[in-house]
Amino acid sequence: MPEPVRKAWQRSLTNGRAAMSRRRLLRAGGLAAGGAALAACGIPPANSGASGKEEREKDRSQQEKVLAFSNWPLYIDVDDDDENVRPTLREFQRESGIKVKYIEDVNDNNEFYSKIKPQLAAGQRTGRDLVCLTDWMAGRMIRAGWAQRLDQANLPNAVTNLEGRFRAAPHDPGRQYSYPWAGTAAVIAYNRKATGGRKVTSVEQLLTDPKLKGRVSLLTEMQDTMGLVMLGMGADSSSFTDDDFDAAVDLVQKAVDRGQIRRFTGNDYMDGLNKGDIAACVAWAGDVVQLGFDNPDVRFHLPETGYLFGTDDLLVPAGAQHRANAEAFIDYYYRPKVAAELAAWVNYICPVTGAQQEMRKIDEELAENKLIFPDEEMIAKGHNFRPLSAKEEERYETKFAKLIGA
Repeated sequence: MPEPVRKAWQRSLTNGRAAMSRRRLLRAGGLAAGGAALAACGIPPANSGASGKEEREKDRSQQEKVLAFSNWPLYIDVDDDDENVRPTLREFQRESGIKVKYIEDVNDNNEFYSKIKPQLAAGQRTGRDLVCLTDWMAGRMIRAGWAQRLDQANLPNAVTNLEGRFRAAPHDPGRQYSYPWAGTAAVIAYNRKATGGRKVTSVEQLLTDPKLKGRVSLLTEMQDTMGLVMLGMGADSSSFTDDDFDAAVDLVQKAVDRGQIRRFTGNDYMDGLNKGDIAACVAWAGDVVQLGFDNPDVRFHLPETGYLFGTDDLLVPAGAQHRANAEAFIDYYYRPKVAAELAAWVNYICPVTGAQQEMRKIDEELAENKLIFPDEEMIAKGHNFRPLSAKEEERYETKFAKLIGA
């Protein structure tokens, strides 16, 4: 793994979603953790493995009603009185007869990939039938030939209820291999009390407003920070050039030199934003929802130039022997009622059509929250960060690491 990419991975482990789950920290009264880990080494040569037909022939779902699912920590609904009980998961097991081994071991995309890569490369089973990975990592698995093609006939709810904008996925055209568990968004957040009641509405304001000097934070996640900055400069994060990236680095460097930026952070921005020590920042939407429950001064804004949008995706790794069981699980969570129950707890973007109506039966306020159910205006402003080659990844991470002093 190239040194700058390794350091990016370490930043995620210490400051990003890998550090601790946002829910556990919120329950402890501390900070929260979230967001996506950065990409690491390039895609290895694809392992031919078994063909789609051979994978189906090896599937043992009819004989074995079991499913091993690896997910991020506390990325599913839990009972208010007993966090070991996951209501929607319990109902799926009761209804389907499939016993789920639920494993919260995806603490970081790269860390998890490194864990299962040796088995996949050797054509061996990973011990998991379903995994949840951020879109760029899901794409790496698909391109490497390490994900099983899903049988759409077993996914009537998913095929019908997947919201339209999630269907055109650059990493999985036509959603042949993956379906979103939740959507993610990097936006601008601010503490209205700390800004004296003023709104913060653009990346330019974050980087240049003298009234915010020394009270701004940006993320240590390269894609989110640099993607937003490039959008603010008029470049498209989904199709930028080397010159676009370099110009964005220069702009942020000038802000750093002027003392405009307080620091680059993982989710530890949340405590400062809540207290007002950080007046404005780049933030993850799910965290803003969480903070807003207890602090009405914490607000968010979607820049006119757009925000960074992504997904955490479900896919079946090569060699898994219970693909049909995994498909039943995916399809269950694409029922609007179930999707609403999940979204009410995780507070990330819900990808399921009809879930908003069901959410109104649970919590009217959450049903109208644009960070969970984006309206047309928010949807139109969402941009992806384009896929990077291994060489691009190393080059950009080197420059970003120097920028943030990593």
